Amino acid sequence: MHTKDKTHVCENALFQQRTSNTHLMTHTIEKSHVCEICNKTFSKNWSLKVHLLTHMKEKPYACEICNKMFSQKGNLKSHVLTHTKEKPHACEICNKTFSKKGNLMAHVQTHTKEKPYVCDICNKAFPNQNRFRKHLLMYTKDKPYVCEICNKAFSLPGTLRRHLLTHTEEKPYACGICNKTCSQKGNLKIHLLMHTKEKPHACEICNKMFSAQGNLKAHLLTHTKQKPYACEVCNKAFSQQAHLNGHLMTHTKQKPYACEVCNKAFSQKGNLKAHSMTHTKQKPYACEVCNKAFSQQGHLKSHLLTHTKQKPYACEVCNKAFSQQSNLKKHLMTHK
Repeated sequence: MHTKDKTHVCENALFQQRTSNTHLMTHTIEKSHVCEICNKTFSKNWSLKVHLLTHMKEKPYACEICNKMFSQKGNLKSHVLTHTKEKPHACEICNKTFSKKGNLMAHVQTHTKEKPYVCDICNKAFPNQNRFRKHLLMYTKDKPYVCEICNKAFSLPGTLRRHLLTHTEEKPYACGICNKTCSQKGNLKIHLLMHTKEKPHACEICNKMFSAQGNLKAHLLTHTKQKPYACEVCNKAFSQQAHLNGHLMTHTKQKPYACEVCNKAFSQKGNLKAHSMTHTKQKPYACEVCNKAFSQQGHLKSHLLTHTKQKPYACEVCNKAFSQQSNLKKHLMTHK
C-alpha cells in the first residue's frame, strides 16, 4: 500500500473515531442534568431549574388578571389565553380552535379514532395520556387532594378546584337558554341536554335512555340490586350516594330545601320539587289505566296498586294489608 493511501486510511479511521466520540458526547450531554429528588434527566440546565420548582412548590409566575400563580412561565402563558379567549391552535380537519396545543393534539385523535393508551387492567383504550392517567386513578384509589373545608378527598387537582366552588357558591357557567348558572362546566353540559332532550346514554339491559352518564350508572344498580351506600346510624342501604345524603338528614332533622311560596322546608331536594307542584297544580304523572294524574311519581306508584290489587303494606299487629302506606299508618292508630 502506498504511503499516501496509508495516510488516507489513518485519517479516515481517526475521523470515524472522533465522530464516534462526538456521538457519544452528544448522548452524554443530551441529558446530563439530573434532578436529585426524582432522578429525572434534562438536556439543559434551565429545564432542570424549571422542573425543580415543581418539587419546591414555588410559583413565581403570577397572572396579572386574576393573580393565579404558576411554577412555569409556559403554564402562565396558556392560562392567560383563558382570559383573552384566544385560541391560536386550529384543527386542520374541522377548523375547531383551541387555546392549548395539547388540547388540539387530543382533539385530532377524535378524527383518527386512534386510542394508543391501553389500560393493562381492563383493556380500555384512550386517545390521550391525560385521560388515561385519570382512568388509572380509579384503581389506585389515591386521593391526595383534600378540601380544607369539608375534608373530602379527590384524585385530581382540577376536581378539587371544581368542588371548592360548591362552598363559595360561585356559579360561573351560565345556560344561554334559561340563564341557569352552574358551578361546574360538566353540570352545565348535562343541564343543556334538558333543553335539547338528548339522552345519549343507554342502559344495555332495558334500553332506558339517560342524559347523563352518572344517571345511567345509578340506574344500573337497580338491575344488580346493589346498595353500596349504607347509613352509619340505622344501617339502611341505598343504591345512590345522593339518596343516602338525603336520608341522613332524617336523623339530623336538617331541612335545607325551603319552598319559595309557603316556606315549608324539606330534607331532600326531590321532595321540594314534588311539593312545588302542589302550588303550580301540575300533574305530570298520569295513570295509563284510568288516566288519573298525579303531581308526584310516588303517588302514581301507590295508585297503580289499586289496579293490580296488590297490598304490600301489612299491619304487624293484625296482619291486615293495604295497598298504600298512608292507609296502613291510619290503621295503626286504631291499635293505639
